[in-house]
Amino acid sequence: MYSISKVSTRLNSTLKKTALYDLHVSLGATMVPFAGYSMPVIYKGQTQVESHNWTRTKCGIFDVSHMLQSTIKGKDSINFLNKITPTDFSSLKNNHNSLTVLLNKDGGIVDDSIITKENDNNNFYVVTNAGCIEQDTKFLRAELSENFKDKDVKWELLENKSLFAMQGPNSHTVLSRYVENEILNNLYFGQRIKNVKCNNIDGLTLDIARSGYTGEDGFEISIDTDKYESFVKELLTNEECRMIGLAARDSLRLEAGMCLYGHELNETITPVEASLTWLVSKSRRTGELANFNGKDKILNQIVTKSHTKLRTGFKFIKKGPPAREHTPIFSDEAGTQQVGEVTSGSPSPSLNNINIGQAYLNKPYNKAGTKLFVGVGKKNKMFPIEVSKLPFIAASYYKN
Repeated sequence: MYSISKVSTRLNSTLKKTALYDLHVSLGATMVPFAGYSMPVIYKGQTQVESHNWTRTKCGIFDVSHMLQSTIKGKDSINFLNKITPTDFSSLKNNHNSLTVLLNKDGGIVDDSIITKENDNNNFYVVTNAGCIEQDTKFLRAELSENFKDKDVKWELLENKSLFAMQGPNSHTVLSRYVENEILNNLYFGQRIKNVKCNNIDGLTLDIARSGYTGEDGFEISIDTDKYESFVKELLTNEECRMIGLAARDSLRLEAGMCLYGHELNETITPVEASLTWLVSKSRRTGELANFNGKDKILNQIVTKSHTKLRTGFKFIKKGPPAREHTPIFSDEAGTQQVGEVTSGSPSPSLNNINIGQAYLNKPYNKAGTKLFVGVGKKNKMFPIEVSKLPFIAASYYKN
């Protein structure tokens, strides 16, 4: 059901390991190369569908320590963020975060990122994708050296920190057994709090964000690496908790209409084309704050609708094999006019296993309800699809 693209399934000695590697192996995980790490795709005794449904109904625990954690600090940090992202972080409240995108000079997306404002000193906590570490590092260092060489701004990697996610409707209940419930009750989606003490575990503090990549309520938690494995083992003593691998993580994010870098996003796609125009803050579309990388192209697309394609969703109308990445999409069953291409596709466990996917479609074929055809396999066997709005399922975020 799950297709691991762009990676070999052969493990080798050059792959990095997270601090949970031994735990993954002890739980019977199938380990695969992913973003330079050996990561669990699925665990013994549970199928992808079971893992997916467990997260939707209980609490799934995801090792996401391959993600890059860093900080941006200094009095010029806002100006730096204004240059590399289209989002207005000057108006962000302390301990709040926002999804954003790092932009190259042509308005293409270098990476997507969650950035949290930590305090009034303009210190920011940044999480970026594991698979983009090299290009992110090169991009950020170039921006700093070329445009902020003599400015007060510093980008630093967080050392000795690991990251995991708790996702699903029971996440709050489980975490409240270790953290004061009042803290969690007042922590809403898009907020993050640091140095939260754990009850009955001496010396353990957690940095807890109410966020995730499944559409469910849940948390992403930064923890000292030397305490990571023991705490996750403790969490797994709760009957609501199971470790969940990459396979279910992908189908969960697909149902939630979320992008995966290298599939829906790359350095040639703008946020407008990616249906992420909302990341371009209205305060940054005119005046002095309209100074981000690629602003001319992006703002022109917003104002004149000059872009020719858009990211959208689709559903199969009848049964068939899932349409994977690069599957062509046609306006006619004969396949004479290609109007788009699939970026991600999978059966949807939450929607009775109908095939769903995301794609880039030429205008006006991107409109919801439009009937099109996917050409699956080497022979382009045609299956009818219907363009669908994203997300496929409603989010269950804990909001104020």
